[in-house]
Amino acid sequence: MTTSSFSPPPADAQHAAEERLATPEGKRDFVRATFSCWLGTPMEYADFALYGLAAGIIFGDVFFPDATPVMALLSSFAAYSVGFVARPIGALLFGRLGDRYGRKMVMIITIALMGCSTTLIGLIPSYAQIGVWAPTCLVILRFAQGLGAGAELSGGTVMLGEYAPVKRRGLVSSIIGLGSNSGTLLASLTWLLVLQMDKETLLSWGWRIPFLCSMLIAVVALVIRQHLRETPVFERQKALLEAERKQSLEKGLAQQQEDPRSFWRRTRAFWTMVGLRIGENGPSYLAQGFIIGYVAKVLTVDKSVPTLAVLIASVLGFAIIPFAGWLSDRFGRRIVYRWFCLLLIIYAFPAFMLLDSREPMIVIPTIVVGMGLASLGIFGVQAAWGVELFGVTNRYTKMAFAKELGSILSGGTAPLIAAALLSWTGHWWPIALYFAVMAGIGLVTTFFAPETRGRDLNLPEDAI
Repeated sequence: MTTSSFSPPPADAQHAAEERLATPEGKRDFVRATFSCWLGTPMEYADFALYGLAAGIIFGDVFFPDATPVMALLSSFAAYSVGFVARPIGALLFGRLGDRYGRKMVMIITIALMGCSTTLIGLIPSYAQIGVWAPTCLVILRFAQGLGAGAELSGGTVMLGEYAPVKRRGLVSSIIGLGSNSGTLLASLTWLLVLQMDKETLLSWGWRIPFLCSMLIAVVALVIRQHLRETPVFERQKALLEAERKQSLEKGLAQQQEDPRSFWRRTRAFWTMVGLRIGENGPSYLAQGFIIGYVAKVLTVDKSVPTLAVLIASVLGFAIIPFAGWLSDRFGRRIVYRWFCLLLIIYAFPAFMLLDSREPMIVIPTIVVGMGLASLGIFGVQAAWGVELFGVTNRYTKMAFAKELGSILSGGTAPLIAAALLSWTGHWWPIALYFAVMAGIGLVTTFFAPETRGRDLNLPEDAI
């Protein structure tokens, strides 16, 4: 359908949505949606954090036992990257469904898909039992996991952004970051407990426990999401589409089909989101993915050290993420994001110098600072900014696809590229340079991105 015959929503559309929020029923809908989004995002990030930690610590021994330490790390992260290849496909597929039929339906599908995929990873036999079929099954399930993850995070972000009051949209939208942080915390805490097992037990069946337990989160989130109500913004868009359809029928006109090229006619906001995502996602997955494996497998620091660092960073994230969201409400999305990118560039080279000390009291805070900047603070700003960059007509599809394309260009491939650079050069400096370049892409993008704080989300056109 095309909405070209309709004028933009009236200026008081957002005001009407906020009036609904002030009612007891509206407050209940908001709380239910917030809790559902928070619970679903830990599912996604627990899945990916579990795999990230397992890839750096366990999977080399379980699925690639005959490889050298560096090659085992490379192979583990190669399988890790497959999930990111699937994410843009999932973003397009489920994002399109979300824009046409509603956020709720898609969020039910994605949580079920991710829950089943993660549980099945915990049931894969080892390489010693079934040979090459073990890593093959791992790759297939990572692909399925990535399909669901490609729409899960953006769906929750859109839902929170479309529910949130204008003046607190940055803070409320950052809750999606708290969800991701909860998943990382859960994964790191679980791994910290599992790593207390002796090596034989850990490699035999202990590593499976975190993956199997993730099904519990999926079931609870699924039950809650079945009782969700659509956001006020989407309900308004749905009413406009239905009114247009009715108008066409009354005039005896054939129902107009949406021109598939219309999705790409306004692309500046899309590519801006890709650039912002590269500046966040690449450094993020190096900080909480590659560096964990680098410290544990290459520097041979005790495996509990990087796991403890991830746990500490995740606890601090419950303060860092909402603070970043509040800062973006107070000072604007663009300036706060720009500062995070700049700090990441400054962090890159000193971080690897400090990691080389192999001293736990130095390694732990180095990882914590990296995650605080790359995986927590900057993400708290990106949530609301991403929602505001796009118009209601294709918001879910465009934002999800832009984010996941940015992920595959940065986060999904970052650990793999970093491991390849390490294998090729035998030194960390190309990795630090790679880290700084990705953060630099985010920094440059902020100079081309608009300030969107307070934008009416009912508007059909993109912010650019």
